[in-house]
Amino acid sequence: MGQLIKLQDYISRYETDVYRYTSEFIRLKKKQWEQTKEQWENNRRNNDAPQPDETWEWLIEKPSLLERVKKWFCRSSVLEEATESQVNDWNEEESLSTMIAEAKNIDELKILFLENMFELQLKWASSTIWYESKVNKKFYYEERLKYFLQRFPDTYLCLYKPVFLVKSAPVELDVILLSPTTTWCITFAEGEKDNIIIASSDRFWTEITKREEKKKINPVIALQRMEKIVADIYKQYHIDFPIKKAVVNRYGYIDDHRTFSNVQFIDKRNYERWFSSLRELTIPLKHVQLKAASFLLRHCYSHYDIRTNWNTDEEKV
Repeated sequence: MGQLIKLQDYISRYETDVYRYTSEFIRLKKKQWEQTKEQWENNRRNNDAPQPDETWEWLIEKPSLLERVKKWFCRSSVLEEATESQVNDWNEEESLSTMIAEAKNIDELKILFLENMFELQLKWASSTIWYESKVNKKFYYEERLKYFLQRFPDTYLCLYKPVFLVKSAPVELDVILLSPTTTWCITFAEGEKDNIIIASSDRFWTEITKREEKKKINPVIALQRMEKIVADIYKQYHIDFPIKKAVVNRYGYIDDHRTFSNVQFIDKRNYERWFSSLRELTIPLKHVQLKAASFLLRHCYSHYDIRTNWNTDEEKV
């Protein structure tokens, strides 16, 4: 899963040491998955039903499985009515026990495991050993956030709607995704399924659906601003790391008329090819990638308070 190194204006432990926590997350995820899988297999040892060969391709090929499991995944229903303190006090051991008891096959176990790790990522992206930020509960259900964290490799570092300080003024961007080889500045132009987005150089684009036509703000304007902020930071610290820009519509079409030659338009026609090319990048974390992440984080704004009930043991995991 991709690593959430910055979420909006929340303090992130990656800000304290991005080099440490990126590798620590990969190690921790592997360790927890091996332990979870082992306990689950021990519980099913007396079951003679054959299990399929282990693969993570189901996450791409059968996304509907996630919807099927959601109906019995208890976390969502608990969070809907939970107070903020109850969310923070969620018992991880109980969550692990729930995963092992509820999962009927390896695919369902993986879905629950990813959900559990997703909560850990939100925790890491909103606290350090001494400080914490109050997380808006909407992020626990935000589909696009889960998309970047649950469907990309561990070596992808995500800044999701980060707030940068530009000449002392806070500016919220969309998504910055750092692969080992490229900085992706990504924004979305999505709406109804099978819609058609008519792109232009004007301030507004047109979305055509089966029922109506409506205007949408040109996302390239924000995309160009995002690229400039990132490029200026890279230039300031002499970071040589390619930047690419993409407008994404996973469920419909973008008619761009070649309006922007330096922007990739990703829609239903080329999405799978683009997505697969990113997922299939298996090289490890790179020093220049981590250096880029470190200086981007240095220019982000964070709002936080002193932690009132920290557990220093979590830093030793």
